[in-house]
Formats: sequence, structure tokens, C-alpha cells
Amino acid sequence: MSTRRRLGVAALATGAASAAIAGVIAVEHRAIGRARKGPDPYADEPLGSLHTPGTEVALEGDVTLHVEIDGDRDSPLTVVFAHGYALSMDSFHFQRRDLGGDARLVFYDQRSHGRSGRSARADCTIEQLGEDLYSVLAAVAPSGPVVLVGHSMGGMTVLSLAGRHPELVGDRVVGVALLSTSTGDLAKQVLGVPGWLSRLVNPAVPQVAKVVRSRAATLERNRKIGSDVAYLFTRHFSFAADAPPSLVHFMERMLTATSVEVMSDFFDAFLSHDAVEALSVLSDVPVLISCGDRDLLTPLSHSELMAAMLPDAELQILSGANHMAILERYPAVNAALRRLFERALGGSSPQAIAG
Repeated sequence: MSTRRRLGVAALATGAASAAIAGVIAVEHRAIGRARKGPDPYADEPLGSLHTPGTEVALEGDVTLHVEIDGDRDSPLTVVFAHGYALSMDSFHFQRRDLGGDARLVFYDQRSHGRSGRSARADCTIEQLGEDLYSVLAAVAPSGPVVLVGHSMGGMTVLSLAGRHPELVGDRVVGVALLSTSTGDLAKQVLGVPGWLSRLVNPAVPQVAKVVRSRAATLERNRKIGSDVAYLFTRHFSFAADAPPSLVHFMERMLTATSVEVMSDFFDAFLSHDAVEALSVLSDVPVLISCGDRDLLTPLSHSELMAAMLPDAELQILSGANHMAILERYPAVNAALRRLFERALGGSSPQAIAG
């Protein structure tokens, strides 16, 4: 099938999906209004406000990564958190709030995200993100045992590091948490659209990304219009239907802070991501694999595949949870992370990482 024809079919399929979504929006408009005004257990939670004086880690290409250190700085264990696509270190708000007594905590914003510097599009790859994590370790955790925690794209970052630097795993990296993430094959799953529709849309994604980049300024203006649409999309792809409004708004703020152009820069990286071989590198260290059974972006089947390849890993299935389980189901996620920390400290012979 020619590129033009694929684009045409994809446009029709996308148009049909958009029409269906528009119908859902019309039906749910009043429900959204009620949800915004409903009970909210996190109404007084200072979401995204937990910060310490940061440091900048310089990378090649004049890019700097913003890094912050929190928690028990005298702990024998350092835990490094890598966040997901279009988010920031703030997405780990509840982990930062509650796990500080368990370890020294390191948070950083991925390139082109949050407070980190803007990257050239050519360097917006999962492989480069793995090298960025290596640079973070060398700069702020050059010695001692380390646990790596990755959510979504952050989990892919961790797998990239493991695949590219297997010598670290077991010696320096003594535990890994893969939260709502995937080893790859995401080309069959675009924005949670399954089956025949995704097979039609996926071949056109690189061309669509090119169009998005060329019209980024217009799209940036337009996405600030129609807050109900943004609220519905954020809730649908991130949370359970009954998610507290403050969590949804918190996600909206992080997404809005990530430009359309930056979002499009990473499209190709997700379609080509394949880290299945990297899993074997993790076979000798404690691993936590956690995912909601209603995750639309990195479906549970991806976590089950990883668990099948790592039979000694803990597989945590969160009933009713969507992609942002680290927020909506944080007590269960944090409890599993604490179990991982305990297992990771059961035995290691740490070595220094080169600066």
C-alpha cells in the first residue's frame, strides 16, 4: 500500500475514532462537570511542590539534566527514579513524599522534559535516554548499591541502560522496578487503540509526527482550548474513571508543560523500541514489575511478558488501575517498592562507576 493511501486510510480511521470520541465527550460533558466538583481526598495535597536545590548534569550536545536529591542521604542505598513521557520528576510525588526514610532518593527530568535542557530531535531516542541515566549515576551516585525505578518511558530508559551497560547490573545496580512500562512492540498500540485500527494508523505515525512538528505552534495554542476535552483525555488514558479531580489536573499541568514539538520528537523512539534482550541482564537481581490491569498505554500483557521472562520477579497487578498507578494507587506501589529495597540490600558487592 502506498504512503499516500496509508495516510488516507489512517485519516479515515482516525476521523472515525475522533467522531466516536466526540460522541463520548458529549455524553460525558455533564459527568465531567460533576467530577470536577466532587469529593477530592487530595484537594489539599501540594502536588508537584516537593523540591530540593538541584544540580545540573552536563551532557554532550549542550544539554543539561536537572537532578535533585532527597531522602536519607546517609542511607547505604540510593534509588534513582526515571519518569515517563511528557511528564517530569513531579510524577513521583507520592514516592518522594513517603519513601525518603527508606533510602537516598535521586530524581531527574529526562532531556527536553521538566527543568532539563532541550535536546536535538535526533537525540530523542530510548538509547540516548539510557546513556543519560548512566551520566546521572556517574554524577550523583558514583558508588554504592543502586536501585533503578522507571515508570513508562522511564522503564524503557532503565532497560536501555541495562542492555548497553550490563556490567553495572549486579555490581552497582542491585534492584530494578519497571512500573507501567514495556520492552517494546508499542507499534501495535498507539494511544491505547487496539486491533485493526492501530494497524492502520501506525504506518502513518512518522508522517503524522512530521506534520505535528510543522504545525506545533498552532497545535500548542489550540490544545489550551476546550478544557473538558483535555480533562477527559487525561483521565481516560491515565486514571480510573473515578480518579480524584486534583490528580487529573496535576497530570494536565505536567502534560501542558511539555510542548507539542517535544512530544512529537519522541514518537519514532516508541515505535522502534525493543528491549526484550535486555531483560536477561536483570535475571540475577531483584525486579519489581508493576502495572494496572486497565493500563491503556502500556497494557498489562506487556508486563506479563516481562514477568514470564523473569520468573523470579515480583509481578504486581493493580486491579482497576490505569497508566498512572504511581499516583492513583501509590500506597500499593510504595509498599512493593519497599519490598524491592529490602530484597536489593540482601546482598551486593558494589563497585564504582566511572565518571
